Amino acid sequence: MNPIELFIIAIGLSMDAFAVSIAKGLSAKQVTVRHSATAGIYFGGFQALMPLIGFLVANTFSDAITQFDHWVAFILLALIGGNMIRESFGEEENESPDFGPKKMFPLAVATSIDALAVGVSFAFLKVNIWTAAPTIGAVTFAFSFVGVQIGARLGGKSRPLAERIGGALLILLGIKILLEHLDIIAF
Repeated sequence: MNPIELFIIAIGLSMDAFAVSIAKGLSAKQVTVRHSATAGIYFGGFQALMPLIGFLVANTFSDAITQFDHWVAFILLALIGGNMIRESFGEEENESPDFGPKKMFPLAVATSIDALAVGVSFAFLKVNIWTAAPTIGAVTFAFSFVGVQIGARLGGKSRPLAERIGGALLILLGIKILLEHLDIIAF
């Protein structure tokens, strides 16, 4: 996987955290740099950790299903992306202004479950997880940090669009992976 593809995946994965960060920014009466950093650390940290966990678990089983790895990657990315797009059309959730661990930990886990599945697909694609996980974490940190600031200034109208863009990016990357492994396209 080249650096551009990895960066696109990182952006796609960060969209859930970005959307929640916007909601957190909306909910806070006064947003500080500390609020933005807190969101960035929680969301970026879990977005980096989850693909690593998925990769390590799946790597154990990758030899058994190597002939199907491209299908697994495609299905996982398409499901994750499709779910993100579906959720973008749902009702907007009200977010608590609390940035403490009791609120941030569950949000960080919830927004990073898709990264766990991507980590599984990374094992099948033989992606360097030691580059991928920190890249995903750093991109998510940046989007989360900025998301809190945007939420505080502009409002929550960008949440559905962010989720739709992230979902579409993941689906397109899944299709690209499948088409490359079927030798239909070459990059």
